[in-house]
Amino acid sequence: LQITAIDSFCQETTMSTTSQPPTPSIITAPCSLQTCPLEWALIRYIPSLPGNAFYLALFIPMFLAQVFCGIRYRTWSYLAAMSGGILLEIIGYGGRLMLHSNPFNFSAFLQYLICLTIGPAFITAAIYICFARVIAVYGASMSRIRPKTYARIFITCDLMCLVLQAAGGAITATAGQEQDGLRQTGINIMIAGLSSQVVALGSFMILCGDYVCRLKRHALVVPQPVDGDWKWKGFLIGLAIATLTIFIRSIFRVAELNGGFSSDLANDEVAFMILEGAMIVIACACMSAFYPGYSLVGDWKELVSPSAKSRESDDLVLTAISDSGNH
Repeated sequence: LQITAIDSFCQETTMSTTSQPPTPSIITAPCSLQTCPLEWALIRYIPSLPGNAFYLALFIPMFLAQVFCGIRYRTWSYLAAMSGGILLEIIGYGGRLMLHSNPFNFSAFLQYLICLTIGPAFITAAIYICFARVIAVYGASMSRIRPKTYARIFITCDLMCLVLQAAGGAITATAGQEQDGLRQTGINIMIAGLSSQVVALGSFMILCGDYVCRLKRHALVVPQPVDGDWKWKGFLIGLAIATLTIFIRSIFRVAELNGGFSSDLANDEVAFMILEGAMIVIACACMSAFYPGYSLVGDWKELVSPSAKSRESDDLVLTAISDSGNH
């Protein structure tokens, strides 16, 4: 944002008689808190320094842990998704810290908006990748969809959501002050991307619930060894919590953007820190504490590439279930 040397007497008079801040006529110098009212800023509050620094301090060690464990256990697809998502969170909160110093910083606003909008899409991709392995452990016979198909379907949906969110954020952030129509178009595209993410996550949760119910109904024994019962249970619980928290966060972001950047909800930092920041921190902590490579026994890649023997075993399980149902 740029302003002129402001006609101070005229502006003070205008601001005392109207509810809207005056608009400068000649652009010569960048805005700052010393020269412009906060209402002109890209966000209408000063981001909390301790709050955003705290989240940043939490994400950095989680990123390092993901990189270390990903290399240690060779979980390359999971490593790419989780480290990418957490790295975007780090960059996004770095942008919010810069906005604390100067809420008129356009580059920092773009950094915060785009990174924190698309970052969770990478984390949901990691969740989809993990659930494909969960099905491989318990057996694909009880799943309505094959493990690899789960990952392909939902990661494709995730990619579409990510593209929509990124495109909408770029359009909204780069629209000029007088381009209200273009700005609203960008907001609508972002809402479409976030809404699609909510639908995809909701569908995923329904399919997960269906799979769990089918497993319990038939009381199948785990066909592959799991290294440590407590680690496996922790991994499954963490996966469920991460899915739920990202789902809550996505609903919040849809509601937040539905009113535009000037809405009360979009400028409520307390709501943002709880329903955006805390939800993603919890999700990443759950996905880091019980690392899938640590909880699972067997080759990460081979878990979703079952051998003919494994497929034959699944067919035998289905036959046994069918026979027991007939009796």
